[in-house]
Amino acid sequence: MCGLTGFLQPSVTTTDTLRDQVMRMADTLAHRGPDDAGFWVDTPAGLAFGFRRLAIIDLSAAAHQPMLSADGRFVLVFNGAIYNFRDLRADLEKHGVRFRSTSDTEVLLEAAAFWGVESACRRLWGMFAIALWDRVDRILYLARDRLGKKPLYYADAGGVFLFASELKALRAHPAFDATISRDALAGYLRYGYVPAPYSIYQSARKLLPGHIALVRTEQPTEVRSYWDAGKVAQEGLGLRLDLNEKEAVRDLESLLLDAIGRRMISDVPLGAMLSGGIDSSVVVALMQQLSTRPVRTFTIGFSEAAYNEAVAAKAVAAHLHTEHTELYVTPEQAQEVIPDLPRYYDEPFADSSQIPTFLVCRMARKHVTVCLSGDGGDELFGGYTRYMIAQRIWNLMRRSPPAARRLTAEAIQAVPTRMWDLIYQGLAPLLPGRWRQTLPGDKAHKLAALLAAANPDGLYRSLVSVWKNPNDLVIDGREPNTILDDPDLRERFPDFTERMMFCDLVTYLPDDILVKVDRASMGVSLEARSPLLDHRVAEWAWKLPLSFKQRSGKSKWLLRQVLRRHVPPHLVERPKMGFGIPLGAWLRGSLRDWSEELLQEKRLREGGFLRPEPVRSAWADHLAGKRKADHALWAVLMFQAWSDAQRP
Repeated sequence: MCGLTGFLQPSVTTTDTLRDQVMRMADTLAHRGPDDAGFWVDTPAGLAFGFRRLAIIDLSAAAHQPMLSADGRFVLVFNGAIYNFRDLRADLEKHGVRFRSTSDTEVLLEAAAFWGVESACRRLWGMFAIALWDRVDRILYLARDRLGKKPLYYADAGGVFLFASELKALRAHPAFDATISRDALAGYLRYGYVPAPYSIYQSARKLLPGHIALVRTEQPTEVRSYWDAGKVAQEGLGLRLDLNEKEAVRDLESLLLDAIGRRMISDVPLGAMLSGGIDSSVVVALMQQLSTRPVRTFTIGFSEAAYNEAVAAKAVAAHLHTEHTELYVTPEQAQEVIPDLPRYYDEPFADSSQIPTFLVCRMARKHVTVCLSGDGGDELFGGYTRYMIAQRIWNLMRRSPPAARRLTAEAIQAVPTRMWDLIYQGLAPLLPGRWRQTLPGDKAHKLAALLAAANPDGLYRSLVSVWKNPNDLVIDGREPNTILDDPDLRERFPDFTERMMFCDLVTYLPDDILVKVDRASMGVSLEARSPLLDHRVAEWAWKLPLSFKQRSGKSKWLLRQVLRRHVPPHLVERPKMGFGIPLGAWLRGSLRDWSEELLQEKRLREGGFLRPEPVRSAWADHLAGKRKADHALWAVLMFQAWSDAQRP
């Protein structure tokens, strides 16, 4: 796990200039790689590589990067981990390839040299961002892993091609144009993240997951796919597995044991993040089965019961006999992180669970250098609450006239969220367990927002929207198209639930969840690994009938069956909580002064990007408890804070 950067600038012809500039860029990524630094330049070509290393596999100098292939033709910088590197090494050795280190980096490099870059990428199992220079053909290859676990940005800056793990490294080059994209800003306010391939800057792009870019001097950059999530999902739906329940549980557990075992290979201390939910509990249970000693597990707790998963996590840890560490944080401790968020996330990012994610990573880093997580279970096994709720709501909505739906929505929104919470508290003892909810007032207002949808896809868009009309908020901004605008999407994925799952897999997962985890973990020099996102698991999961994912009102049915073989159901069966914070209460309370300063009408107007009126209206309604606007306001606050951080 590391940070890489570099550029191709043929007009620069001195080695010292290339070296000094690329090391200035690499130094901005020191948090991603505190153990070592390196550079390599091809002066005649104007090519420079910079690198910061977090040593995980082969801690010796033999694994130093940038690394040259044995034949001297290829140079590599690589961020990530290759989990089948031992298998690939054995295969290459049969063909006469000899190795100088025990690192996965050298295996990747020699695989690219032997099979070619695209063929090598198809053989890799892991998470990676790669920059490889072919000294003979003078081609720069950039590649990113299949599901987007590792980031890779690039920019064509007037004859200078730049690339890096994070945008801050691009900004360190004098040729980079830091003009903000108003269209990307509108997309950010829609989703709470800047959707790929866009970035917050007009000149920079994100390389899409499963893609390779070929860069040649004075030629257009060629970008092509070597693994397509859409094709994988569609092919999976056409090749449904014919399994009984026992066989499905057996096969999934076997897949996960292999994926987890490979991710436990490390030359430094290793642990796991444990929330006490289904996904992380499955990962920890199988880790413990594979381990000869107690696995280190880590959990963050909050005093607010609606947001606290630490009690459940502690119970799971006790049952599995892990070496468990938990930290209960106060609102003040959590809020101390906020001023640093723009520095960690590098472009506006509004998933407020970034705060507890950073806190648990920071705590874990005091004990280990590698942590496994449960990310990916929701997207692959139908775990998000919205999947079942959206289908049920649409089944009811389509029977009602639009006017009736609108009146119902207005009636729900007329009751403040806090009043809905009080009503629910009175009714909760009378409700069956499966009907009980956390944060009922918030969910009631979300339901009201959905009732205006004209079709199921509009309902899904409403569910994932932070601001419903971002073009009205951003001055001269036009929201960019994403996969959600694909007119063929319904035909490709006829089932509404599977369509939502696919959209999340290619948008929310790589652009929100994995960004959140990467920046939080690398901000404290911790490597995070996600075994549920092994591409073999993803390909297999798309072949499963939906009934193995959702059954009898329960999500992630098959994952639950695997977990039941290791953990009693009563320890994990509870309403899904997510990994959140009491953001609404904080904005009305201890964060009110900070928020008010950033949301001043004069400040918004002088910024020149956002219209003050809708922001001020949302702020007033939130303070009065009239409607839930905390996530919409957080998106604006994070943009304002990020804008401040960019000023010299």
